[in-house]
Amino acid sequence: MTAIENVPSSQESSNSADLGLLSIVVPVLNESESLSELYSEIEKACAGHEINYELIFIDDGSTDDSWMLIENLVRRDKRISALRFRRNFGKAAALTAGLQRGRGELFLMMDADLQDDPAEIPGMIAHLNSGYDVVNGWKKHRLDPWHKVYPSKVFNGLVGWLTGLKLHDHNCGLKLFRREVANEIKLYGELHRFIPVLAHARGFRVTEVAVHHRPRKHGHSKYGVRRFLRGFLDLLTVKFLTGFGQRPQHILGAFGLGFFLLGLCGVSYLGLLWLMMNVCGCIEKAPIGSRPLLAYSIASMLLGAQGITFGLMAELIVANTGQTTDTYSIAETYEHKVDSQ
Repeated sequence: MTAIENVPSSQESSNSADLGLLSIVVPVLNESESLSELYSEIEKACAGHEINYELIFIDDGSTDDSWMLIENLVRRDKRISALRFRRNFGKAAALTAGLQRGRGELFLMMDADLQDDPAEIPGMIAHLNSGYDVVNGWKKHRLDPWHKVYPSKVFNGLVGWLTGLKLHDHNCGLKLFRREVANEIKLYGELHRFIPVLAHARGFRVTEVAVHHRPRKHGHSKYGVRRFLRGFLDLLTVKFLTGFGQRPQHILGAFGLGFFLLGLCGVSYLGLLWLMMNVCGCIEKAPIGSRPLLAYSIASMLLGAQGITFGLMAELIVANTGQTTDTYSIAETYEHKVDSQ
C-alpha cells in the first residue's frame, strides 16, 4: 500500500544510484503558473521514449502558491518528491539539495519557467550516451531581450578564455550529467552555471547541444543587472578553484614574490647609490630617505611578504579543512513512501 508522508528535514534519504533512473531536479521560486504545465510536458517527453525518471522540486522560498501546487503533484504521482526551503537560499543551494536527494544514475537540471523545453530530454540523453559525462544546453536561438543576450555572449567568451572550456551558453539552465559528476563537484554561491567548467577541470568529458528555447509565458525573470556582476566575480572564483584550488600558494605566492622582488630591487638600487655617495665618493651626495622610490620599495616588499604569508595560510586551510556544512535549511520534505505491510 502506498502512502504519502511528510518526512522531517533531518531525515536523510538513500543516495545510492538507481541504474537507468533519470533524476530531474527543478528549483522553483514563485512559478505557480508554470508547474502543472511543466509536469505534463516532462511526463509526455519521458513516456514517449520510455525514460524511467523521478522528479524533484525544490521550493526555494516561494511566496506564492508554488508549494501547494507541488504538494498536489506529489499526491498524483509517486515519482515526484519535493523539498521546501525556509527562505530563499539561491539556485545553487536548491540544486545541491536536489542532487543530494536524487537516486538516479543521470541528473538533469532545468528551470521551472517553461523556457527550457522538456522535449529536449531524450536527445540530450542520447548525446550523453555517445561518450560524454556532461551535456550543456545551448540556446542557439535565444528568445530573451537584447540587454540579456549580448552581455551573456561577452560573459561566455570570458569564461571560455579564462577556463579553456569554450561553450556557447554556460548560463543555460538545461544541463545533463552523470552521478559521478554530481558526487565530485560542490556548488555554492552561484556556481551552478559553472557545472561544465568544474566538471571539465576534473577531467570529465563535456559537450553542448543546441536546444529549443521558448519565451517566458508566466511571471518575470528572477535575474537583474546584478547577475552579470556576480557572474564575473564567480568566474574569478571558478578560475581560482579550478586552477589553484589545491595549490593557492602558486598564485598568491607568485603575486607576493613578484612584489617582494620588485621592492627588493628598489631598495638595492638605493643602497648602491648610498655606497657610491658615502663610501666611494663617486657621485655627489644626496639624501636617500627623501626619495619616493624608498617608500614605494618598502611598500612593495611589505605587500609581497603579505602575499606569501596569505599563500601559506591558504595552503594550511586547504590541507586541514574538512567537509563544510550545507548552506541551506529545509522546512519540510514531501514524498511517497511505501509501507512495509
